[in-house]
Amino acid sequence: MNSIKNLLFLVLYSFTTAASAQYIIVDDTKTAQELVENVLVKSDCARVSSPYATGDNFTTGQKSYGYFNAGTSNFPIREGVILSTSTSKEAIGPYTNGGGTGNSSWLGDSDLDQTLGITSINATVLEFDFIPLTTSISFNYIFASNEYQLHFPCEFSDAFAFLIKEKGSADNYKNIAVLPGTTTPVSSKNVHPTINDVVDPLGTPHSGCPAVNESYFGGYNDATSPINYSSQIVKMNAHTDVIIGKTYHIKLVIADDKYKYYDSAIFLEAGSFSADIDLGPDRTSATNNPLCYGESFTIDTKLPVSYAYEWYKDGSTTPIQNELNPTITITDPGTYKVKVILSPTACTAEAEIKIEYTPQIILSNTTLYQCDDNSDGISVFDLTKVDNIIKNNDPKLTKLVYYKSLTDAQNETNPIQNPSAYTNSVPNETLTARVSNDFGCANYAQLTLIIPNNNIPPQSPIQKVCLDRLAGPNYENLNSQVTPQILNGLPPGLIVEYYGNMNDAISQKNLLQNNYGYFEDNLNPTLFARIVNGTDCYGIIKVPFNIVSFDPPNFQDETIGLCDGANKDLTIDSGFSSYLWSNGDTTNTTNVTAPGEYSVIVTNSEGCQKTKKFIVKSSGIATITSVTVSDFSGTENSVTISYSGNGDYEFSLDGNYYQDSPVFNRLTAGIYWATARDKNGCGTSVPYKVYILDYPRFFTPNNDGYNDTWIIKNLDALPKSTIAIFNRYGKLLKQLNATNSGWNGTYTGKSLPSDDYWFTLTFEDGKIIKGHFSLKR
Repeated sequence: MNSIKNLLFLVLYSFTTAASAQYIIVDDTKTAQELVENVLVKSDCARVSSPYATGDNFTTGQKSYGYFNAGTSNFPIREGVILSTSTSKEAIGPYTNGGGTGNSSWLGDSDLDQTLGITSINATVLEFDFIPLTTSISFNYIFASNEYQLHFPCEFSDAFAFLIKEKGSADNYKNIAVLPGTTTPVSSKNVHPTINDVVDPLGTPHSGCPAVNESYFGGYNDATSPINYSSQIVKMNAHTDVIIGKTYHIKLVIADDKYKYYDSAIFLEAGSFSADIDLGPDRTSATNNPLCYGESFTIDTKLPVSYAYEWYKDGSTTPIQNELNPTITITDPGTYKVKVILSPTACTAEAEIKIEYTPQIILSNTTLYQCDDNSDGISVFDLTKVDNIIKNNDPKLTKLVYYKSLTDAQNETNPIQNPSAYTNSVPNETLTARVSNDFGCANYAQLTLIIPNNNIPPQSPIQKVCLDRLAGPNYENLNSQVTPQILNGLPPGLIVEYYGNMNDAISQKNLLQNNYGYFEDNLNPTLFARIVNGTDCYGIIKVPFNIVSFDPPNFQDETIGLCDGANKDLTIDSGFSSYLWSNGDTTNTTNVTAPGEYSVIVTNSEGCQKTKKFIVKSSGIATITSVTVSDFSGTENSVTISYSGNGDYEFSLDGNYYQDSPVFNRLTAGIYWATARDKNGCGTSVPYKVYILDYPRFFTPNNDGYNDTWIIKNLDALPKSTIAIFNRYGKLLKQLNATNSGWNGTYTGKSLPSDDYWFTLTFEDGKIIKGHFSLKR
């Protein structure tokens, strides 16, 4: 893969583009001391010494490090120090799609190799000692590279590091050129956008890779770029904590990894190497860590008391009175700034921190009333009912947890695990609610659990009589028909809920519908009415129902047949108090002589009534008008009876077995008598004679007295029919009529061989049936 990269360099380097633009200016004549003291540091707040630089010694008259200035270009750093893997002036724009001008004899750096685990070449180093006057130092930089081409960021990156350690220490260097909040080195492999699959100029395909830390990628360059690199990262900050007064050695180094092509550079911002005062992160909503209302907070510079301090607030130029220490304790929001004169120098360092407070959490103590089943003061409470009351309906209060004591709530120990079904420990127990906002700030409220002792009069049974249980559930509008009775004499504003048992009423589960069906559960139900006042239980009381049903047996509508010219008794059960027929009769029996609809109303001893309906239909003897026969079909022979009449009929072919359908299937050859019988007992039709003809599929003329002749049974019923028998070649062998006894399998007195033979049956009306059969010997 690296050999391909080398070849690509030769191809890409041959393509250049020139454009008119403003570019950076590079001066490679400055010494290491000038670059450190006059450019990078430029302040006596950091006492530096022993600056030293190494790099390209193979390009005559040029160095791989130097001073740069943005000139009139839009480069993000106005001036500073450049360290490059090529001559530093190669960094001057525009971007020409070049690869680099390193030298294979130009060595790498062993400290960089050890830190990043690479084999470096073409290393440029700027190093020096310094003694910090504060607890941290930092500087700003941009990494730019020609490695941001094709698929390279998926596989390659030049290497750089900002190495620091206490001078004289045997410890390894610490690299502070890392992604914020991590130990991941900044590189083109660790910072890049999505890289698509590509085919390089040599025709070789390469797979792409997903974006990595893309927010730190500064974008691709073109022919108007002020620098001659394909891309760069955004301006970043290298930061580390240090100990005041100790001497540290810092080593800024960049190099190619293994191969000299596709150069890179570090641009270090002038004056950015400085002593930092770390006041900690801003405490704001934007940073998700504001201070809680009423909380005091100490801002700490972590610097010696021997320094001189001035504290300011919200941009004021007047210091806060009497605040002269390294720390300040605050209770108000604002932007706080500290100015520190660092001894023994006269330099001044500054830092700011922004402080915000969350709004005060205002809660309401409240009481929750719940009923119990045995007046012992213990019940199951749904604490969550009062969540919004405690929080004053504030949607910004996102978390509410209940505890048995304030101490538990403050320590967040032993929370109530199931607040929707909490059983109080003692009567009139008081709990503590801990309510917090999105930032973890908390306040506390009390919740008192009370069992009310309200007196609710016992309820008389709800009387319901003469209900028809067989007709399905009988529905009661509980709110309009039962609730007024329960609330009579109670304070106004109460609401009644209905449940099927006491447990459901206490826990408010399985609420019954307002239209309650009596017979869905049992005949004489007892409901439980929960009387509520807002979220509180005022009381629970039993509501019995006394239901008298009237659903005599066999009272469904009935259809009855009446034979033509006859009369019939209609009868229902005796034992009712009264009867009233639609024809005026008043006993349990009435006689009818004509078809029609009759009804009877019965009344029991409690005055409940029920109606039974009789539909009387005329019925008479059927007349069979015709019979359709489908024969000569073996097992598929069938008969269909056609008839007329006003009755409800069943049918038979033998006078014994009757069926509802007039169609009979799978019949054998023979003589049948078709009849239709009225189901209401009005009589049976005149029998109708039916012939089913069929022919045998084979015969065995061997004089054993069984199947010796071939004959069509019952053909004598059609005396004018004729039969002609042929062999397979169409030769006429025998002619028969309805009176013949059949064919014995001979022709001119000689027995014919076993074979298939054909016949033609011609009826008197000209209808012809053809078929074939087998002669077996």
